[in-house]
Amino acid sequence: MALFSSATQRIPEVDAIPKHIAVIMDGNGRWARKRFLPRIAGHKRGVETVRDLVKQCVQLKVEYLTLFAFSSENWRRPPEEVSFLMSLFLGALKREVVKLHQNNIKLVMIGERSRFDTALVAEIEASEQLTANNTGLVLTIAANYGGRWDMLQAMNKMQLDLPQLNGHYREDHLSPYLSMHYAPEPDLFIRTGGETRISNFLLWQLAYTELYFTDTLWPDFNEEAFNLAIQSYQSRERRFGRTSEQLTSKT
Repeated sequence: MALFSSATQRIPEVDAIPKHIAVIMDGNGRWARKRFLPRIAGHKRGVETVRDLVKQCVQLKVEYLTLFAFSSENWRRPPEEVSFLMSLFLGALKREVVKLHQNNIKLVMIGERSRFDTALVAEIEASEQLTANNTGLVLTIAANYGGRWDMLQAMNKMQLDLPQLNGHYREDHLSPYLSMHYAPEPDLFIRTGGETRISNFLLWQLAYTELYFTDTLWPDFNEEAFNLAIQSYQSRERRFGRTSEQLTSKT
């Protein structure tokens, strides 16, 4: 069974601080180009921004942080950039996982791992195992992930496990097979870099998420920029299909 029901099935509790934040970290390459640096310099600087954002989420008591690190479409990038991103990913795991563990942070990786080399897969598995019993922030990294892939793999697993339903499936049948079955749906989605699309990220889960887009490039997404996103979220009226009057009558 899924741990959390969806916002289309049950109205979730709404707090001033989002329980779950999902982020597309966009703009590393443009940040580097503006400084006449190679694109890889932007990716390196972006890792530092991740570290800072994790600290801020811990301080605010955000329970889940999900970062889109590498999409299933990012393999279309130049081979040398993809190769660098894979080595950067591996190096970051090796350097950061002990710190995450020391700070009671649980690390989870979602996405199709078959295209990763054996060293990276082994490091991912070791990192997950090391932090599996931690009870603080759940940090999810989506790598070689796509929302359509996620729904398709979930459907295939569901059909194999539940053939007796003969096509009569409900949301609660599918939910346990989705990559993020262990987390509530995101309250706040942030995309940096000026683009205003969700780019095949968490397509199922973002149905009732508050969307926030900023022109700030990811390496420049500092505490002030993050606070602006939180303030925007706090100004929203989260109705989940209800009217404003219904919300007012409850206060």
